[in-house]
Amino acid sequence: MVVKVLVVDDSGFFRRRVSEILSADSNIQVVGTATNGKEAIDQALALKPDVITMDYEMPMMDGITAVRHIMQRCPTPVLMFSSLTHEGARVTLDALDAGAVDFLPKNFEDISRNPEKVKQLLCEKILSISRSNRRVSAYTPPAPVAAPAPTPAPSSIGSYGSSAPARPAPAPIPARSHAATPSSPAPKRKAYKLVAIGTSTGGPVALQRVLTQLPANFPAPIVLIQHMPAAFTKAFAERLDKLCRISVKEAEDGDILRPGLALLAPGGKQMMIDGRGAVKILPGDERLNYKPCVDITFGSAAKSYGDKVLAVVLTGMGADGREGARLLKQGGSAIWAQDEASCVIYGMPMAIVKAELADAVYSLDDIGRHLVEACL
Repeated sequence: MVVKVLVVDDSGFFRRRVSEILSADSNIQVVGTATNGKEAIDQALALKPDVITMDYEMPMMDGITAVRHIMQRCPTPVLMFSSLTHEGARVTLDALDAGAVDFLPKNFEDISRNPEKVKQLLCEKILSISRSNRRVSAYTPPAPVAAPAPTPAPSSIGSYGSSAPARPAPAPIPARSHAATPSSPAPKRKAYKLVAIGTSTGGPVALQRVLTQLPANFPAPIVLIQHMPAAFTKAFAERLDKLCRISVKEAEDGDILRPGLALLAPGGKQMMIDGRGAVKILPGDERLNYKPCVDITFGSAAKSYGDKVLAVVLTGMGADGREGARLLKQGGSAIWAQDEASCVIYGMPMAIVKAELADAVYSLDDIGRHLVEACL
């Protein structure tokens, strides 16, 4: 089945180049183009494409506003193009919140210098996200940040000083409209020494939904592995830190795991954990597809913590996390997977389930609550 694509960008050169790259793939058909967000909405309604590529900065209506309207009127998987800057990261995260499925760096030099690599990556993304769950039902955006709690969090949690500022209460998660799927029973409580969460496509919004449900006194340290470029992870950690009652920061070499703190693996590098609870940040190995890689972090956690790890695999393409989960499972740790209905891309969790490694399968909206039940 041919995937129909709408290309949206105010640059005539970029529209033509993206259209040429996509049209060269026999599995993809460019059915239309648009020069601004308003045109994108009209074309999405008229052409009903399977995927939309979207620029952010455009006249008349920007890409984020267009994505919001499209998700309300005709939910369609959207691939954003973004710049590899801190501001580009912030804008891209806003676009993912608005409903975009994934993103690619917008680099004109790469398009002219390495067309084969760009073609392969772009076409793979288009074909993958065309199978996403974004159009199954109307998109439900993450809830807005709640007002700060009236009382400060305990001084030992969520702060690096002698006292902690008040952190926002967790935002309520609106119910999704997809059909209910069978879910595993509520977990049994255990004194876990580490919660490790791995994810890829759809992960930024999924992590936000999960982590905003955790209280400031959450007793276990958390490590997060999200497939993301180096320029994005610092901005993403800052965003999560503002949204959550726990603290979140981009991991640095030598950071110490502590309750109520989530450490996000830096993009372009690998994160490992030693038996003393210290984080090691290593250069990204070019032989590895993912930098950071869930398997590497999970594997180091298995070696350091035995049966005291609770690992969660959320939405994402591919099978990263499966082999690390296998090592954790062999050591007696618990593995959870997100269910298919609530995934944007049911790839990584499906790999866990098919390998019979999952101790529990939960909807995204239930994972945060179950983490609290399992650890508090």
